[in-house]
Amino acid sequence: METKNLNELLNKLEEKKIFYKLDKIRAESIMVEVAVPGERWEIEFMDDGSIEIEKFISNGGVMYDEEELETLFRDFSD
Repeated sequence: METKNLNELLNKLEEKKIFYKLDKIRAESIMVEVAVPGERWEIEFMDDGSIEIEKFISNGGVMYDEEELETLFRDFSD
């Protein structure tokens, strides 16, 4: 499927009942974050007309308890 613009993608996601949200983390793009079972997609529509896609895939086999939150704060706090 070729997606020509942001609105076309959003309409298709809604039609297929796929959850998404919009975000803006870079000045030159708008991001569509898509969440599906075991995956998270970041689809960025760039000012120059290009589209960049990054996928984060989970194998589903790694589970942590709440103690793992300490790792989050220890490793990623300023």
